[in-house]
Amino acid sequence: MNVRDAVQAKRAIRAFAPIPLRDDDLAAILKAARRAHSAKNFQRWGFVVVRDRERLADLSTLGPWCGHVAGAAVAVALVTPDPHAEGASLSITWDLGGAAAQMMLVAWELGVGSCPATVYQQERARELLGYPEDMHCDVMLSFGYPADPDALTRPNAVGGRRPLEELVHYETWKAGA
Repeated sequence: MNVRDAVQAKRAIRAFAPIPLRDDDLAAILKAARRAHSAKNFQRWGFVVVRDRERLADLSTLGPWCGHVAGAAVAVALVTPDPHAEGASLSITWDLGGAAAQMMLVAWELGVGSCPATVYQQERARELLGYPEDMHCDVMLSFGYPADPDALTRPNAVGGRRPLEELVHYETWKAGA
């Protein structure tokens, strides 16, 4: 699968088969994160990998849309310095988005589904994951083999995305474009 095909086909998977993620698949996903772009190559991130069923269930309560984490084979918490802190570099979120996207695309290529989850309960996340006080976790990714394997090959829904003509503006923003 080439990157363009993966980008076109990838979708969020929130229901996972009760199958452990193969170690080589997890390693490939984590290597993709390590290779992501990083402003000035600071690599201001760490990744907490969780496989323990009870801990996954606890992580699924950290925000209103984290429920899929409970059924995942693996969750990866993306941990950085707090991007909301005074004086924090905006590049932290850019770098983190790149790492997340690369992990999810490599997962898709391997037949592994994924879905992001936004963390709303910061202190509870720190308790569960044990990262230092000077670090922060806004996002977790759930990974697993889809409960419905056809989800990997099913065509995209018609009309699922706005047409480019509504999104793209050339040279300047044009109303109605």
